[in-house]
Amino acid sequence: MSPAAPALTTVIAAVTIPGETTPRVEFTPAAVGTLRELWSEVGPLMFHQSGGCCDGSSPMCFPAGEFITSDRDVLLGRLDIAPAGETAQVVDFWMSAEQFEYWSHTFLTVDLVPGRGSGFSLEAPRGVRFLIRSRLMDSFG
Repeated sequence: MSPAAPALTTVIAAVTIPGETTPRVEFTPAAVGTLRELWSEVGPLMFHQSGGCCDGSSPMCFPAGEFITSDRDVLLGRLDIAPAGETAQVVDFWMSAEQFEYWSHTFLTVDLVPGRGSGFSLEAPRGVRFLIRSRLMDSFG
């Protein structure tokens, strides 16, 4: 009998914006499952959300360090996708400064849905894509 697969749960980001105490990003269980698979294949991961058009407005998953962030990009959060009790698997979630100006009042949920997304994001060959769902935040402190 093989061991049970680690439970998939929502993962909420650690706060990374100075002066804030409220998280801004979470991954759904479906996103966590795919991210764990991708981590086992390519190693550490990162996300970047730009304000581009078409697929450029989708959250993009890359091997950590493959997408070069600038001094103006905003680190919205760090999310540990590792199962409880295992070595940390931290995924940084970055957003372009321009996009952050528009979305600064929102909480982001990264979900996974069927369909083909950007060819640059790691999940694309799997026939799924990461998708942002957002809601207004009540507080930022």
